[in-house]
Amino acid sequence: MSITEAVIAQVGQKLYSNAIIDLPQDIIDRLKEMRDAETSELARIQLDTILKNASLAKEKNNVVCQDTCISSFKVKIGTKARIDGDIVKALRDGTALATKTLPAIPHCVHPITRENTGTGTGPYVPIVHWDVIPGAEYVEITAQPVGGGGDIVSTQKMFSAYESFASVKKFIIDTVVEAGSKPCPPMVIGIGLGSMFEYVNRLAKDAVMRPLNKRHPEKMIADLEEELFALINELGIGPMGLGGRTTCLAVNIEYGDTHTPMLPVAVKINCWAIRRKTARLYNDGTVQYF
Repeated sequence: MSITEAVIAQVGQKLYSNAIIDLPQDIIDRLKEMRDAETSELARIQLDTILKNASLAKEKNNVVCQDTCISSFKVKIGTKARIDGDIVKALRDGTALATKTLPAIPHCVHPITRENTGTGTGPYVPIVHWDVIPGAEYVEITAQPVGGGGDIVSTQKMFSAYESFASVKKFIIDTVVEAGSKPCPPMVIGIGLGSMFEYVNRLAKDAVMRPLNKRHPEKMIADLEEELFALINELGIGPMGLGGRTTCLAVNIEYGDTHTPMLPVAVKINCWAIRRKTARLYNDGTVQYF
């Protein structure tokens, strides 16, 4: 048997739909944790409202936010997987069907004319990132829809290797300060360090999609995550920008080695509504959802 285009389209439809309806459990757990630690009554009200909204969205099978995102998928292909069809076309078809049947607001527009396709798809939408799983007999697909509120305040900067790392920290903090209430905090902040211009934003996206209960495996990076998390939550922006100790739910960092004279840095800001759902499609026709 093989993994067919039709099955990939069905899985893509389900993953995209579920991702914009059902918040991951680690997000729910962190929201509850931060709510219990919050000292501002107004901030607690905002966090309670977010949690109630998430619960109702799941109960009523409705979107958790009117920003139903630009469709994005991470596809990991097992080297022993047998694929019959066009994965990108299948994910595009799945996205279009989900947009029509859920229904989801189609936010996909031409960058100049602003013409809306009406299908939630278009050139390079869905966005697809690729990876390989040595020896695996399956394809793993993760829907990671991208909202506009966080991306519009996300930033990138190419630092000189001669600048102090304190300047990098300041840039990250300044980005959050400038974002303020615009991305509907509390935020999840993904930091990409290193690599090159073409890849540092991918590192930041990978970081923001990491579960909040997982720190970076390297102690130096994990310590930096915790340091920035503490500093950002001292800013007082708070839930929805109304003040409080809960400005961000986590700071996650991913890094890659870079060129000698430079240090690329990307700051990917996401609102509390992280969207991610995963499935594995096996050669024998089995589909396993996570």
